[in-house]
Amino acid sequence: MTLVQLQHFVTLVEVGSFVKAAKALFLTQPALSRSVMALEKELGRALFDRIGRRVELTSFGHDILDKARPLLSAAKSLKESSHASDTGLTGHLKIGLSSGPGAMLTTPMLLHMSLEHPRLHIAVSRGNPELMLHALRSRLLDAIIVDTRSLRPAPDLRIDLQTEMAASFMCREGHPLTKLNRPVTFVELLPFPIGSTPLSDEVARALTDLYGASANPDELITLRCDEIHNLIEVVKRSDAVLLAINEVGQNLIRLNVIPIMTGTARFGLVTLAQRSEALAMPIVRDLMRRILHD
Repeated sequence: MTLVQLQHFVTLVEVGSFVKAAKALFLTQPALSRSVMALEKELGRALFDRIGRRVELTSFGHDILDKARPLLSAAKSLKESSHASDTGLTGHLKIGLSSGPGAMLTTPMLLHMSLEHPRLHIAVSRGNPELMLHALRSRLLDAIIVDTRSLRPAPDLRIDLQTEMAASFMCREGHPLTKLNRPVTFVELLPFPIGSTPLSDEVARALTDLYGASANPDELITLRCDEIHNLIEVVKRSDAVLLAINEVGQNLIRLNVIPIMTGTARFGLVTLAQRSEALAMPIVRDLMRRILHD
């Protein structure tokens, strides 16, 4: 049991739904659900009754809420007592994020730095992993967070905090493919525009191995963009289909495509092995653990 899990629990109680709580905590809904389920499993009893999209506290949940709030208040007081030294963190942090990590980490990272370390200068870059890797090696960036499968092994790179994230084909609610009321074949996807951020060679091989030559991203992907948010907006407003990690498509419908796609993205923190780290890097690692590993 962690203070983070308790904060997730209390926030969910206060706002009354997983959708609103996930937004308030800058988490994906699956991450918030896993956090609450892990807390319930450790405590051995249900904290909520799930009623449609709403959640209501069980009697046991009310008891835990009464105990959790003083703990969080005490932790906040401890944090505030050291706030003066925390806000002494100065300097610069320049970090690059590819599309998936960028969608999940950019806002929480900027918000955290603005609230907790207002004297730190942070610059977040978003874009193509290859360009960001060049910037990292040119000392224009302190670190990058990308799909590490897109990188060739190299002795000058240090990679850690890697996490696997599943991907799928997604579309808007009411899309023609959702009306089939059955699994969708890969061939049935092809008449629709398919959007994606740039895919690694490993993902491209996995797609062609599973679905054949027509799944080669050079042919399959008709809408290609480094910014996942732009693609999501297009998919919400059209019959286009999105190929992306599940966590970024919270308001989209995941298609049950057969054969089932088992490929994943492997996001990790990449720094230069022989370079001294920026002072703020422990903060970045903590945010990654909380958001990508929850």
